Amino acid sequence: MKVALFVTCLVDSLYPQVGEAMVRLLHQLGVDVDFPEQQTCCGQPAFNSGYWDDAREVARTLLDAFDPYDYVVSPSGSCCGMIHHYYPDLFAGDAQSRRRAGALAEKTYEFSQFLVRVLGVSDVGASFPARATYHPSCHGSRLLGVRDEPLELLRHVRGLELVPLAHAADCCGFGGTFAVKMGELSGAMVEDKVRHVEETQAQVLVGTDMGCLMNIGGRMAREGRRVRVMHLAQLLYEGTQAQHRREIVG
Repeated sequence: MKVALFVTCLVDSLYPQVGEAMVRLLHQLGVDVDFPEQQTCCGQPAFNSGYWDDAREVARTLLDAFDPYDYVVSPSGSCCGMIHHYYPDLFAGDAQSRRRAGALAEKTYEFSQFLVRVLGVSDVGASFPARATYHPSCHGSRLLGVRDEPLELLRHVRGLELVPLAHAADCCGFGGTFAVKMGELSGAMVEDKVRHVEETQAQVLVGTDMGCLMNIGGRMAREGRRVRVMHLAQLLYEGTQAQHRREIVG
């Protein structure tokens, strides 16, 4: 099994610890992961802003970078959703690139999808004694269909009290360029999301897309709210390390 990490712009530039946690956890599960340095952006920001020629230029780097691999795994449902749903339109005028884009989409998985659907793993052997709630990202859940997989993984974490988030399916207000173009509306949406997170009295907010978590976590930090914001891969990896230490001790 030849597996490549599709790291995404936000993780590569701002949250490298998320990619590291994901790769380390996959290594623990017996999966060797390569990092093709040729990869760049998936093209989503340019595509959403109407600059399709620029989006195609960067998207072709993914077609080339990931061509040799059996699977491509990413810590973002949003970027995977771009490949699955919008690459066919992006490459509509180029039959060869469209075929390559289709092949890439078939083997590209969001992190939790890969664990549950491909590896058949729902229990990674993690322990994380805390009260947590889960925010499902819009693109991951609606475009890519990531719904049950993160929750399945979280339910198997020892000591984790997973509490439901009211209006969980509501957008956090990020939406990439939406947060810039519609700043006032975006601010009202994230304010609602933060209020619902606070209502759970959770110590940890978990998600699968760093765009959402950056937005929600940034708002909570500015308001002085003490809720730890974690990508699912971080919680699972830290949990496996905690469980390993517990087994050594006793």
